[in-house]
Amino acid sequence: MDQEQKIKELEQDVFNLNKKINEMEFRQDLLFHRTAVNEMLYEYKITKHQYDKIMDVMDVYRDAIDNGKDVSHGKFEQEIYEIVTQHQGNYHFVEYLTAAFKEEGRWEEVFDKLYGDMPKYKNKR
Repeated sequence: MDQEQKIKELEQDVFNLNKKINEMEFRQDLLFHRTAVNEMLYEYKITKHQYDKIMDVMDVYRDAIDNGKDVSHGKFEQEIYEIVTQHQGNYHFVEYLTAAFKEEGRWEEVFDKLYGDMPKYKNKR
């Protein structure tokens, strides 16, 4: 193995270690800042990258709702499944996370529009 290849391997190792450290710090923050959302993220093993993408989807749906566009919980859930592939088809996860955001006063209109009319969530309005 030549020196240049060895350096590239070491750089990749450092990159992987940094990535792992950042993920551990994210998970530690979830434990130290106990909220309904953070507890779900921790319990369902959601990564920082996945969380950032989920927040992007929530923003897109809030904007769509604010602009009077038609939205559905089925399409919303599919978009979340594309991010959180380990929970593909687990609509409970998506519903509970959206409800937890509402509980924290974040993206309330998304929960209300997508799930608020469902009988099981009548008490959450």
